[in-house]
Amino acid sequence: MSQSHLARQLGTGDAVVIGLCAMIGAGVFVVFAPAAQAAGADLLIGLVIAAVVAFCNAVSAAQLAIAYPSSGGAYHFGRIVLGPWWGFLAGWGFVIGKTASCAAMAMTFAAHALPEASSWWHRLLAAAAVVTLTAANLRGIHRTALVARVLLGATLLTLGMVIIVCTAGEAGNPDAWRSGDHGGLPGVLQAAGLFFFAFAGFARMATLAEEVRRPQLLGRAILIALGIAVTVYALVAVSLMRVLGAGLSDALTPAAVAAEATGGTWAGVVVRVGAMAACLGSLLALLAGVSRTVLAMARERDLPRVLASVDTRHHVPDHAQVVISVGIIVLVALTDVRTAIGFSSFGVLVYYAVTNLAALRQPREERRWPRALNVVGLVACVVLALSLPPAAVLMAAAVGCIGVVGRVAHQRAGGTAAQ
Repeated sequence: MSQSHLARQLGTGDAVVIGLCAMIGAGVFVVFAPAAQAAGADLLIGLVIAAVVAFCNAVSAAQLAIAYPSSGGAYHFGRIVLGPWWGFLAGWGFVIGKTASCAAMAMTFAAHALPEASSWWHRLLAAAAVVTLTAANLRGIHRTALVARVLLGATLLTLGMVIIVCTAGEAGNPDAWRSGDHGGLPGVLQAAGLFFFAFAGFARMATLAEEVRRPQLLGRAILIALGIAVTVYALVAVSLMRVLGAGLSDALTPAAVAAEATGGTWAGVVVRVGAMAACLGSLLALLAGVSRTVLAMARERDLPRVLASVDTRHHVPDHAQVVISVGIIVLVALTDVRTAIGFSSFGVLVYYAVTNLAALRQPREERRWPRALNVVGLVACVVLALSLPPAAVLMAAAVGCIGVVGRVAHQRAGGTAAQ
């Protein structure tokens, strides 16, 4: 009997936990400030829009994963359903988006570790964290499912404390967020796009189609996980807006600042420690995930073949990890957190635009949800991507073009098979 398929051992509850691990992580400690800067008092509307688009994207990914189970995600789906160039676009969007996510995670870690330091100290500490975790990954160290659950539990406890102390404590101006500036439609759309930095892991569940006992229940698991995640984000958002008001948009570490303002120094310290742990855990997992996507693309000759190298001793994609880490450090040196978040969201939204387009092209016998969800997801991904901060859009688009030009040059040099 062939042993090429993974064992179907996961239940719906397991899928929900894994989805929550991907959605509720380090992003919740940093994304609210840039989102509030864009949307103002309409922050919660941006969150709702992001949740609706996230659902459309996730069910598209789940439908594709059930039909074509593979860890390659939209890179794999795009190649099979739409063609090699679409697969490359999705894969390259994922790589640049998640590389920017790593930079934002590293900078968020540094901001919580050194709250009073200058931005350059933050950049140096962030770079040091990237180098340290890259060295760990190169030795084959990775975050296990157990560690992911521990981190999720620690993050939820930390956020629970933030909600409790902010609700029980005296608010600086309880009505400030209601009477504050409104970002209007452009601001709301930009906030929704920025929320994808935090929501980007929602479709991790869709890659479990080969491992869940009843793949047809993935849709229900996605709804449950998204519902819990959106509820947590909404509670945290209301708590921060109640305490910080208009000051939320200027807070580099809003959860810690709000907790300290209402619960005292000890509460701020606890939140900072929890946020640092979440950032390091997310960064470690992201470094491993991005490098393996680069490895897969290099094996398909969509990227230079040298990036397909695997260390013979530790069995990790060594060249890919080093190159990705260098890219992260460059972003840490040249951008701020808000730009990195926008850069990340742009790449992720491109990735899911391809996902929705591929799901839209699936034949009737492979469909599990209405085509309308695919259309809404596709259009929304494009609109939200173009609504992000201009600097982030231009930077991500430039890097995207570099990838396209590089692939064309590689093809013309005979590095890939004829498409």
